[in-house]
Amino acid sequence: MLNEFWATAPASYKILVFSAMGLIAAGIILNLAGNGTANQSLMLASLPVIGLGLVLHVVALVVRGQHIRKSYKKP
Repeated sequence: MLNEFWATAPASYKILVFSAMGLIAAGIILNLAGNGTANQSLMLASLPVIGLGLVLHVVALVVRGQHIRKSYKKP
């Protein structure tokens, strides 16, 4: 059952994972653009975006853990 977690994963987990990946990618792109143009405010603005992506990733891991724990408790 747990071999293919993505197929049985709850929708909330999938949304959190894709949102986290999107925010991290957007933050990296902002950081690269800021570094390329030597725009320090753009570089600093990218850090909270990356941080929010990392927080969402941790929340997704918690959601996944709870789902797995509930599946173990089912008879």
